[in-house]
Amino acid sequence: MGLLAGLVCAAGLGAAVLFQQSLPSAMMDFGGGVPISLALSLLIAALVALAIGAVRPSSLLLLPVAALYAGGAVMAGQITGSAVMIGAALRTPSANRVAGLSDVTWPTFTSGLRDALALYGAPLSESWAAWLFIAVAALGAFLLVAFRVVRVRRARRAEEAAAAEAEETREPEYRAPFEPAQQPVPKPTADLFTPRNPARD
Repeated sequence: MGLLAGLVCAAGLGAAVLFQQSLPSAMMDFGGGVPISLALSLLIAALVALAIGAVRPSSLLLLPVAALYAGGAVMAGQITGSAVMIGAALRTPSANRVAGLSDVTWPTFTSGLRDALALYGAPLSESWAAWLFIAVAALGAFLLVAFRVVRVRRARRAEEAAAAEAEETREPEYRAPFEPAQQPVPKPTADLFTPRNPARD
């Protein structure tokens, strides 16, 4: 579930990166686009964490897995969207060129992939924003899944404690040392008004 959510989020973030030039300039100029990217990273973290937490997880191993899925989704979305956008600009150079759905092709992706990957090899002073978004998504997913796992583990411990307490408080069935497990069925006693069986008597 977490992997599926990560793939969907990666595709969505790639589309957002690809079509960011179509957004209003005031939205993209606000804070240099960092607040929008941080919000998308937190949204990816929440979606991955919800997908993993939907099955009541109790394993602590899912915490680094959730961080890996969320951070990987952000990185894959950044690389995919940037590669297609750069590839479209390289294949058809134009000053007012805006990437569209027609540019989402394998040749366009491969032609811009090298430049997109170079972003992560750049010095941290230049690529800090890309790594920040990955770290925020990974940390957010880690904390959300950790919160869910802790709640599930506490609930299960409480259920086990309640079951053990109910087992201890239940009174054991008393039985005499030589008392049979099942009492014999008592036979009715005859009285003066009970008719007798003349054949037996």
